[in-house]
Amino acid sequence: MCLHTPPCPSARSLDHEAARTLASHPEQGWSLLCNGIVLFDDTGELLPDGGVIAPHRPTDIPVGVPAGLALHCSVA
Repeated sequence: MCLHTPPCPSARSLDHEAARTLASHPEQGWSLLCNGIVLFDDTGELLPDGGVIAPHRPTDIPVGVPAGLALHCSVA
């Protein structure tokens, strides 16, 4: 349970990456956020329920694709 003021966003919130860092291990490439998410240097995430969010770097967006459509594109 988050004791920060204001409270950190939950792991299910759209802004979940804005939670405060509780433990950082840059030498291993990961950080533990207050909401239980493990955030990796490649922007991948491990959720508290065991779910995974694949890396989502802005460099993976094809050139010339509007930002709103980029979420629906797959890069080969």
